[in-house]
Order: sequence, then C-alpha cells, then structure tokens
Amino acid sequence: MTNTPIDFSIVSQLIKDSGLSSVGRASIREIKKLIDNIEEATGEKFIRMEMGIPGLPPVKAGVDAQIKALQDGVAAIYPDIMGIKPLKQEISKFVKLFMNIDVSPNGCIPTVGSMQGGFAAFLACSRLHKERDTTLFIDPGFPVHKMQHRVLGLKFESFDVYNYRGEKLREKLESYFKSGKIHSVLYSNPNNPSWICFTDDELKIIGELATKYDIVIMEDLAYFGMDFRKDYSKPGEAPYQPSVANYTDNYILFISSSKVFSYAGERIGMMVISDNLYTSRYEDLKEFYPRDEFGYAMIFGTLYPLSSGTSHSAQYGLLGVLKASNSGEFNFVDYVKDYGVKAHEMKEIFLKYGFEIVYDTDIDQPIADGFYFTFSYPGLDAEQLLDKLVYYGISAISLLITGSERTEGIRACTSLVSHSQMPDLDARLKQFHEDYPIN
Repeated sequence: MTNTPIDFSIVSQLIKDSGLSSVGRASIREIKKLIDNIEEATGEKFIRMEMGIPGLPPVKAGVDAQIKALQDGVAAIYPDIMGIKPLKQEISKFVKLFMNIDVSPNGCIPTVGSMQGGFAAFLACSRLHKERDTTLFIDPGFPVHKMQHRVLGLKFESFDVYNYRGEKLREKLESYFKSGKIHSVLYSNPNNPSWICFTDDELKIIGELATKYDIVIMEDLAYFGMDFRKDYSKPGEAPYQPSVANYTDNYILFISSSKVFSYAGERIGMMVISDNLYTSRYEDLKEFYPRDEFGYAMIFGTLYPLSSGTSHSAQYGLLGVLKASNSGEFNFVDYVKDYGVKAHEMKEIFLKYGFEIVYDTDIDQPIADGFYFTFSYPGLDAEQLLDKLVYYGISAISLLITGSERTEGIRACTSLVSHSQMPDLDARLKQFHEDYPIN
C-alpha cells in the first residue's frame, strides 16, 4: 500500500536510516525520534500517541511560586538533601487530604521526578535482605522501570495482571512471595499503559500479603486522581485516591507532578515512605550504608549520591501547586479531565473502523476514559500494526515492551492529540480500514 497519507518512500527511507529493525519493537524515545524526523522531512503532522507528555499548560500556582523563588536567589543555594521543610509538610498534608493517609513529613521526600524516586527505591530495596534478590512487577507497566533494573544489574520477575483480577490475584502473588526471593513489588494505579485500576479488594489483597511476607509495595501514582469515574478532587472529603497504604505499613508511594500538574519539565516528584518503613531497621543495609534504618539509607545513602538533592526552585514550584490544591483553591482533577474527553472521542473513532480495545474492563466495569487506552486490529499483531500505522501518520507504542501478554496490543496516549486533529484521525483510520479490510 504505497498511496498512504504520509509519503511512503520518505517514511521507508527514514525507517531504514534509523537503523530500527521494526517500528513495532522500538522504545518510546526511539519512536519519538523517528516521528520527529518524518514530520520534519514531510511537513505532515502526525497523530502522536507514543509519549506520555502532558498536553496542558503547567499549573500557574507552581510557575508563579518557582519564579519568585528564583528571584529570591534560591538558584545559588544547595537545597536540603531531604527536601525543603515547607514542601515536606505540604506533601504530608496533600496525602492526608486526598488519600486519607497519615505520613510524617520525614518520609515525604522530593525527588528528581518519580523516575529518580523509583531508581533509588529499587536500589535500596534490593539491599534489605541478602537472601532476597528480585523485584516483582505487576504488569503491564512503564518499560523504563525494567530498563533501570537492567542498568543496576538487578533481577526482576513479572506477570500480566489482566487474567488475575479479583481474588485470583491472591494466589498469583503468593506463588511468587512463597519463593522467598521477592523483596518488593511495583505497579501503577491507574495503570500505564492499560488504564486498568485496582479495586479496594485487590489493594487489600496486595497489602495483606505484603505484611504477611514482609515485602515492600511500591505504588506508582503518576496519574493521581485521574480515574474520572469517581471525583477525587475534594480535599478532606471522600472518595479518596485508592491506595495499598490503607492495608499495609510496608509501602512507598511515588506521586508525580508531571501529568496531574503538567509540571513534567521541572523533573520534580514525591516519594512518600510510610512511617513504619521509614524507621524500620534491616541489618543487611549495613553492608552498603553507615546505618541500618531504611529512611536514613534512602536519603543519605541512595538519593544523596544520585543527585545531591532536587532542584531548589522546582521544590518551591511544587510547594505552590500543593498549597493551592490543599486549600481547595485549585482543582487539579478538573484541570486534567480533558484527557478523558479526548480518550472517549478517540476510542469511538477507532471502534468505528474495526479496531478493538484490548484492556477493556476493570473486572466487571468498562475501563475508564483517561490518559491512555489500548487498541488492536484484527489480523495484525502489535509489531505489524505499528509498522503500518506510521505510514498513515499515526504513532504509538507496542504493548510488547510493557510486559503485557497481549501481543496484538498498542498503547495510545491522548495528551498530545488535539480536538482539532480528530477529523484527521478519522480520515486516516478510514483509509487504513479500506487498505486493510477485515476478513
């Protein structure tokens, strides 16, 4: 099919020049670079769904607070390695107001994005027990977390949770925990890339087993409050953002400011360590750190050598956002609801032309409309589908790189697709459907 919306010969040549054996097996950043090159060479704008980049302006309260901090001279001063005190207090308050969880400011630590928080936590948790050497990923998940493990030389195992929802999750998790080699577990909720959301019953299962087997649960809340089926936007009022923190004291939360506050460029996130875990002592930590207390080892033995603190002005920016959110002045959930609106519109277009939603339900409920959704096309696996869609001016990533067992699936991110592009998406998918009719 050479009569494609994007010049066939140019796309083919640029794919060849990229050195990629397949678009469908490329990493997120590799696909981004390829699409950048194709757009520059052809002058055509893609429907870009490959990267989870915020599509909204940064929150004004953060920008104003960060500018003021810079004007006040904080750029010349090293920030406290533990984070500035007012920010730690405001993070603790945010967690209480929007999760109904009590955590001391000591365990509320700003990090260079949740990515750095995860990197540090993987490293620290791998040293808690000499006899345990493996992280368990509840997949599908963010591919870079596994990349971090490979860079660190750490072991991990994973399973696709879609067939183990509800009570089935207990037996599946326990089969790993009984091995005696798992030190920690990571999952995202809402999930990147599938957008599934764990129920309270499932979170209780995870929490109970974490306590039983003394395993640290790392909960990635990059899309905090963005399951738009419920309103998590009212400070101090139910419903609250669901969390495993309600069911175990062995947890670390990663709360990103990138998506929910559109503050991705400043690389500022929040690591929240439970009071119990923060003060827990592990004899085996002494092999790597001067003290055996988890919180001390995390801050002074792991985060310190990684970056010697988090951007001083960005901490004040995040402080401004949290103050506005905690006071009720700024409704951060309403601010990002357009992602759900776009997801609904985009799904309808995909379904109209024979595509299918891969992860389509949360047990017995339709999946929420949000930042991501997943799709497939009958007769093509994920690699084949992505390799073809690029000629139609549509980019995304394969679920093959996320730990998913759904080999036909593609992840679509809604953030960078504008409402004005919906007619283009419709036209391109219509032609794709005509060029590749379903048998």
